[in-house]
This record gives sequence, C-alpha cells and structure tokens, in this order.
Amino acid sequence: MRLGRLLIYGPLCVMAALYLMPLWVMVVTSLKPLDEIYGGSFIGLPQTVTLEAWRAAWSEACIGTECTGLKPYFTNSLLMVIPAVVLSTGIGAINGYILTKWRFPGANFVFGLLLFGCFLPYQAILIPMARTLGLLGLAGSIPGLVFVHVAYGICFTTLFFRNFFVSLPDELTKAAMVDGAGFFRIFWSVILPTSIPIIVVSCIWQFTQIWNDFLFGVSFTSGGNSPMTVALNNIVNVTTGRKQYNVDMAAAMIAAIPTLLVYIIAGRYFVRGLTAGAVKG
Repeated sequence: MRLGRLLIYGPLCVMAALYLMPLWVMVVTSLKPLDEIYGGSFIGLPQTVTLEAWRAAWSEACIGTECTGLKPYFTNSLLMVIPAVVLSTGIGAINGYILTKWRFPGANFVFGLLLFGCFLPYQAILIPMARTLGLLGLAGSIPGLVFVHVAYGICFTTLFFRNFFVSLPDELTKAAMVDGAGFFRIFWSVILPTSIPIIVVSCIWQFTQIWNDFLFGVSFTSGGNSPMTVALNNIVNVTTGRKQYNVDMAAAMIAAIPTLLVYIIAGRYFVRGLTAGAVKG
C-alpha cells in the first residue's frame, strides 16, 4: 500500500513542483535587490529581503513616458472588470431563465447561435467591434472596454446558466405562477436563490477572462485608459539601462494577485457549480 501511494503521490509532487517553479521564481526575484539578482541565481532564496521592487512597480515604474507605476492601471482594471462581470452574469442568468422556463418557438435556434458565439476567436471580432465602438462614441474608453467584454461574455454565461436551470424542476415555476408570481418575481424569489453555485462559476470565469485579457485592452484603449495587462506589458518590454528583473516580477505578481485571491476564496465552488448543471441538458 505504501509503495502504491509513493508511485501515485511521488510523480504528482514532482509535477506540482515543476508547475509552481515559475511562481517561486517570480516571488523570490521580486524580493531581491537588483545587484543580488545579477550576482546570483533566480531560484535561490534572497540574502536580503526587500519590498523596494514592489513599491517601484506600484508607484514608480515607467509605462511609456509616464512613471506612475501600476496603481492607476490597477484602478482601470477594477473599473472595467466589476461592471463587466455583473452585467454579463446578470444578462446570462436572464437568458438562461428564458431559454429554459419561458420557452418560445425557436428557443433552441437562439441558444445554438449563442453557443456558436463561444467558439468565435477574439481576432474575428476586432474590426466589427472597433466600428461599433466608433459609432457609439466609446472608442478608447473604459466603458467601451466594458461593453466589449459584456458582449463577448454573454455567450458563455448564458451557456452556464441555461445548463444549470434546465436541471431545475419546472414544477417550481408552475407553483409560483399558481400563487400569482410573475416573470421577475419567479426569477428573483425562486430561481436565483437556488443558483448560487452557478453564479459563482460565472463570476470566477468572467473575472479571470476579463482581468487577464490583453488583446481587447491593447486594441480598444490607449494611454491612461489602458488596463493592467497592457501596462504590465509596457513595463516589461520598455526598459532603459539595466533590466529591472525584480520590478518586472513584482509587477507581474501584482497583476496576478486578484485572480489568485478569487480562486483561493471561491475556487472550491467552481467545480461544484459546473457539475451541478451537468446532469441534464
């Protein structure tokens, strides 16, 4: 039995160590002075622990011609991701509710079109979306980027909620209708209270996709309206003098911390929510 466990957990531990090695390098490098990095190795523990690189990445690192650090761009990402997650999740919930509990002729065809949207690559919608943002007067702005992520994310959130709601018995909505509840009363009082797992799934999925997105950010914003990922790219790729590896790693860690926290806090609900709607539909 011990040999069997060793054969199972041994390779798993080795693979986990290899998988976590980049994170280890990022953390220890961000805590080292620059001279120690150039005089030693990336993997070893820091001889002198300092948070100077984190301070520089947050408030002093040069992004283009402005040395403001990541702080204003972190705020931009928050202003983008919070409304985009709320709107895309809310619209997806209503779409899934209609497609399962208030079916209409052609509902399957509409769902098929939304499902097809899940397979559209980012590059396929760049030019149409750019023209749409120009017509709406939202080009180069944070609200425009929110609009892009909501439009692209509705297909995924609708898929999540539709597959979850189809597993709920129709008797719930019929009983509520007998009691006089209408469309929105059933949605708020009957459907949503049972949908916490899939709401968590949708929020985690959308938050991760939107926060980590680079292509939409670099394509539809510019200057001070850019999100965190675009600013991180500029910090890493625009350097004068010696390469500031500790600042680069600290900036990458700052950009990664929100998604790490989301998965640490709510990650256990992610798989639970996905499997909850996998029985039917």
